[in-house]
Amino acid sequence: MEDDLRPEYDFTQMQGGVRGKYVDRYQSGTNLVLLEPDVAQAFPNDEAVNNALRLLIQVAQSQLPNSGVQMTE
Repeated sequence: MEDDLRPEYDFTQMQGGVRGKYVDRYQSGTNLVLLEPDVAQAFPNDEAVNNALRLLIQVAQSQLPNSGVQMTE
């Protein structure tokens, strides 16, 4: 096999790398959602998004009794 890695990428010179640094976080799972720019502009952080979605769930539950929408926490 031919090595096509550029000479400037000499990983033997790198220091301080930690193998598996984020493995625990990765194994615990993630639930990432990509927001469109206009939506992201309305919510400054994850807490604001979660609060808005919880409010939406409550409104849906009050509008449609027995709709199957359940709020869990």
